Amino acid sequence: MKSANLRSIRFNFIMNSILTMSSFIFPLISFPYVSRILMPEGMGKVTFAISVISYFAMFAQLGIPTYGIRTCAKIRDNKEELTKNVQEIFIINIIMSFVAYIAFFIALSTVPRLQESKILFLIVSSTILFNTIGVEWLYKALEQYAYITIRSMIFKFVALIAMFALIHQQSDYVIYGGISILAAVGSNLLNFINVRKYIGMRPVGNYNFKKHMKPIFVFFAMSMATTVYTNLDKIMLGFIKNDEEVGYYYAAVKIKMILVSIVTSLGTVILPRASFYIEHGFQDEFLRITQKTLNFVIILAAPLTLYFMIFARSGIFFLSGNAYEGAVFPMQVIMPTLLFIGMTNIMGIQILVPKGKEKVVLFSVIAGAIVNLIINIILIPNLASTGAAIGTLVAEIVVFIAQYIALKDIIMPMFSKIHYKSILLGLVLATLASIWVMGLGLSNFFTLAISSVLFFAVYASVLNIFKEPFVIELKGQVIDKYIKKKNDQKN
Repeated sequence: MKSANLRSIRFNFIMNSILTMSSFIFPLISFPYVSRILMPEGMGKVTFAISVISYFAMFAQLGIPTYGIRTCAKIRDNKEELTKNVQEIFIINIIMSFVAYIAFFIALSTVPRLQESKILFLIVSSTILFNTIGVEWLYKALEQYAYITIRSMIFKFVALIAMFALIHQQSDYVIYGGISILAAVGSNLLNFINVRKYIGMRPVGNYNFKKHMKPIFVFFAMSMATTVYTNLDKIMLGFIKNDEEVGYYYAAVKIKMILVSIVTSLGTVILPRASFYIEHGFQDEFLRITQKTLNFVIILAAPLTLYFMIFARSGIFFLSGNAYEGAVFPMQVIMPTLLFIGMTNIMGIQILVPKGKEKVVLFSVIAGAIVNLIINIILIPNLASTGAAIGTLVAEIVVFIAQYIALKDIIMPMFSKIHYKSILLGLVLATLASIWVMGLGLSNFFTLAISSVLFFAVYASVLNIFKEPFVIELKGQVIDKYIKKKNDQKN
């Protein structure tokens, strides 16, 4: 059973890694093209619209995306009970989506700033509908990562083709908004069609909505606080400054978002398994996978943070173009959030949530949201996108501190097992091995290509020499698979 569980987690991680890589490759191909055509102002309009709609989508979803995973993961082997719970949660979701749309149409007809791009907002608002019918939380609870990955990659590929075929001038920002929604949530339509494979579609009746409401609203409060400090910066930039500043900030945040998805990829697939272990009392297994995930995050996030702080200019210019000079310093400021988000993702989503301590997570994200709001109010008027980046960084630090204090007894032993000396030495030597590339006067692409190979090769080599446990385990798995493959070929 243990071996099967390990294989399952590895398979889910591989599938989620492929999904993560598709989320990385898609913008890597499309963003340089689109950002140069739409320019900071056009990119800012779409980013502003998506950020505003995220608030209405948040109210429509309540805390269902996380609550649904945890609840359904616990009862996934009982189809009858699973069907009843999914239908109850789905009905709640539909009702809240209807309320959210009413609020959205009122705002669209009364707020002048939104009326400036009315058609764009209407198109982007389809996110609310697709999120509701997608029941993505059910598929994640059932660990259907192969399906999630394949259908997501298909829609991203279709969106990529549409982007190159339809976006040719700066006024095409509305089309870009629609294609972005297609890439992000268009595949949820298939989720709705295929859901009959996993649950009964006939209404079961005797619904008990009350049992869901309290935990859903706790998760909703967490989601609300998180959405506030992850999107408020872009909204405040749009209202206080202009679309151009939003465009600069988005260029910086876009790179961070791609990297965050890579760093948190293992934690994403661990949540259903962690909830299962907690529910069935497998404490040792729970602690083991949590330690492994923490190791993974720190080993990966630390070099990514440092590398993209050093080579921020080349990264921004390569992905967005020379018109985005204003995004370089905000990116350098915001990159350390990569490490803090990775760690709080483990502490909050992988430890506190499965243990039923959502209120601790809620407190931490509310504290972060309040700090972010205050700093944004103070700094955005004078520092614009840089001020927003500072607010986000400080907010993430506050969230980390609050969760660390709450989990001190559990998390301190885990942090103490991290091989900090080898990681730090690897970072120093990797920097020395790559930083000289900036003085060669190469194009942004070749600067990034050569420096990244040098940086990460040296970093990985140092960890291997000092026998960092996670790296050695990963290396052993690769070698074992290679040997097994060779033996299979001989036989």
